[in-house]
Amino acid sequence: MDARDVAEPAFQRARSREAKERREAGILDAARELARRGRVRDVTLTDIAAAVGMHKSAMLRYFETREEIFLRIGADEWVSWSAEVVARLAAEAPHNPQAVADILAGTLSPRAMFCDLLAQAPLNLERNVSVDAVRRYKLVTRAQVDAIVDAMRRCLPSLTAEQGVDVIAAMTAMAGAFWQIATPGPEIAELYRSDERLSHALFDIGPRLRRTVAAMLAGYTSPAPAAT
Repeated sequence: MDARDVAEPAFQRARSREAKERREAGILDAARELARRGRVRDVTLTDIAAAVGMHKSAMLRYFETREEIFLRIGADEWVSWSAEVVARLAAEAPHNPQAVADILAGTLSPRAMFCDLLAQAPLNLERNVSVDAVRRYKLVTRAQVDAIVDAMRRCLPSLTAEQGVDVIAAMTAMAGAFWQIATPGPEIAELYRSDERLSHALFDIGPRLRRTVAAMLAGYTSPAPAAT
């Protein structure tokens, strides 16, 4: 008999709003920890249910699908990253593209699970949830993008709002893709290490993000050439 089946009779459905919120927080914490140990795409609803001590059918009272769970986590990660970026930009007040890029990339690249979620959201997570779940996620992310862009423009006044959004959109898309490329499975990673012709595939995403974002910001904020 599965251990989860033994534990199931002791499970008590959350009745009050506060109890439901505590149960949801516990599910999110368990999913977050599992994702940090590996990859988002490898974490199943059964894995999460086992980690919180309930049957997966009971979890569906709190979340529609595993994808909704990870969209919620993704939204939380956006809020956390945005808060760090805004605080750093306010405290350090950099006034050149490279310094702003250093803060943006330096705060994003260490967030491995967030980079993974940035790739998984459009590919998988937004495709097996309700429209309302996607709307909630998108509204959170847009608010965080706006907060970051406002902070960037205080440092780089010639940057327009549209350009700032372009930079964050490109940066987060690249971070998701770069992370997937740079963190292959064990067998492929060993292949890359064993063949110097393929070793370029194992790279630190931070410096690449810094260079690319700095180039975008420099291009956007450079004075236009004088008309001839």
